Parts: sequence; structure tokens; C-alpha cells
Amino acid sequence: MTTASLRHDWQREEIEALFALPMNDLLFQAQQVHRQHFDSNKVQVSTLLSIKTGACPEDCKYCPQSAHYHTGVDRERLMAVEKVLREAEAAKAQGASRFCMGAAWRNPKDRDMPYVIEMIKGVKELGLETCMTLGMLSAEQAQALQQAGLDYYNHNLDTSPEFYGEIISTRTYHDRLQTLSNVRDAGMKVCAGGIVGMGESRADRAGLLQQLANLPKHPESVPVNMLVKVKGTPFAELDDMDPFEFVRTIAVARIIMPTSFVRLSAGRETMSDELQAMCFFAGANSIFYGERLLTTPNPEADKDQLLFTRLGIEPLQHDGYSDDVHEAVIEDAIQEQAQPVRYYEVS
Repeated sequence: MTTASLRHDWQREEIEALFALPMNDLLFQAQQVHRQHFDSNKVQVSTLLSIKTGACPEDCKYCPQSAHYHTGVDRERLMAVEKVLREAEAAKAQGASRFCMGAAWRNPKDRDMPYVIEMIKGVKELGLETCMTLGMLSAEQAQALQQAGLDYYNHNLDTSPEFYGEIISTRTYHDRLQTLSNVRDAGMKVCAGGIVGMGESRADRAGLLQQLANLPKHPESVPVNMLVKVKGTPFAELDDMDPFEFVRTIAVARIIMPTSFVRLSAGRETMSDELQAMCFFAGANSIFYGERLLTTPNPEADKDQLLFTRLGIEPLQHDGYSDDVHEAVIEDAIQEQAQPVRYYEVS
């Protein structure tokens, strides 16, 4: 037996052993860890808006916005700042506490940065947390976004280093890690996760989580995306992933990154209420809210509200539960361990 603690030295074999546990034992362990660090009936709610859509030069095989594939996604220019702020106001009215903005770029150009910075400042003035995903960032760009007030930057690793070459050829794994390093060095919080259901093995899912957990600091948010199969992409005809394997991925992420928000991201539109409930029990405590995630469908807000009511879950309010408070609670739990929750040691 051992107490839950923050580690950055996870071995692949340890993580694979967690995946292999009987489901009841895995969920029991994940729920114990989750309750040590979070309110088990609160879920953080974010809204994601595409501020620049289509014509991305990258060749990610899962992405309908790639210029390499014919998916019917129209190319759109960078959205006007005023329109972005109207969308942010609507998201706040529906209960979102974080507003995420995504642009289909390999990396932002210098000419785009003044508009992006105005978006950040405007959304912050509305009282929302801010997050952006704009592709790769230089150290200078990361500093500029941080100075504008950006809270989170999203940049996913997608999969394990070993499987990465099956996904994309226009950007290296090191490129992704360097962007995360630039974001962290600039003082922003990191949102980094991946996509499952792309034909990867369980070992690859373990490898992805190992990379995330062994970063110098765990990502504050870890989005776990279920592949959304879009006609025209190379992955459109892949077999569906076993839903229980998805739940296992959520549970293992919770155990090895105990203080991170684990987010149910893309793919929820096809998930049953029962599957989502299992994911919440396994330690997921963040969702994207709204009818679209960039270019793919997402459950309507009123459907999520009904599910929350049925499960006794409440949205986490940013104003009443700031990141500073959350980090203080985590620090107390780790340092003091007054009444530590215990879980089974991996053998």
C-alpha cells in the first residue's frame, strides 16, 4: 500500500499494469485518488470556439481541417475580435467558466498576434478563464500571450512517440514538447493530452500518458479525445474503440496525474450517458460545453445540463474556486497527508 503522490518517473510497465487491472479495482483506485484532490461531484466546464478554420498545412490524419484532405470544411479567415467576444459572452451565460479559442495554424504569424492578444484581453474582462490552441509557439510568442493574460495553452501530444509517425509527418514529437516547454517557461498553464481510437495499441496509450505524467510539471488540464471519424480523412473507416478501454484510459490518467483536470473532449457526441457517467467516476472532471468542437459535433448544452442533474454533478464555478485555491488544496493534501487516502500499489 502507498499514498497517492505526484510522480514524474513513471515506467511504461507500471502504467501498463494499471491498464491491466480488473475494471472494478482500477475504478476503485482512480476514485480514491480523485477524491483526495477534487470535489467528486464538481466538473469544470469549458467552451471551445474555432477562431480560424480550415486550410491547415499539417497532415494530421485525424483532422478535417487539414489542407491535405477533402472533408468539406470551408476555409475561413481569422474571426473578428468583436464576434469572438460575443461568443464568449454567450458561453458564459450557458455556464462555461473557461473559454478556449482554436486556430487551424501550423504556428501563428506575427501579423495575427495583435488580434489574438485583443481576444485574450476581451475574454478576460468578461471574467472567464482563457485558453488558446494556435499550433507551435516560439518562446517569444509564448511570452506575448502570457503578458496578454492567457491562462492556458493547449498543445496535445496526440499519441505515444512510437506511434506518432503513423499520425503526422509535418511536425515532430520534439516540436510538440518544445512548444509545451515554451508555454511552461512563459508562466502559463499547460493543457496537453491526446487522441485515442486511432488504431493505436494499449501500449501506445500507456506511452502517451507516460509522456504527459513525466513532464517536469503535470499539465493542469489533460484532454482525452475519442477519435471523431470524419469522411475524407485517412482515419474515417477505422474500427470503433472499445468503450471500456476508453474508461480505462481516463482512470489511468487520473491515477498517474492526480492533480490534473482530466477532460472528456472530442467524441462525447457519440457516447452514451452511461459511458460518460463511468468516465466521471473514473476521474474525469472537465468537459467541453456547446454544440461544436471546432468543426465536429458535441452534445447540446441542455443535454449536458440534464445529465449533470441526473448524476448530481454541478459545474465548477471559476469565481468561487480559483486555480490558486485549487493549487493550495493540492499542496496541503500532498504536504500534510493528515488522513491520506490509500490505494493499491502496482505490483
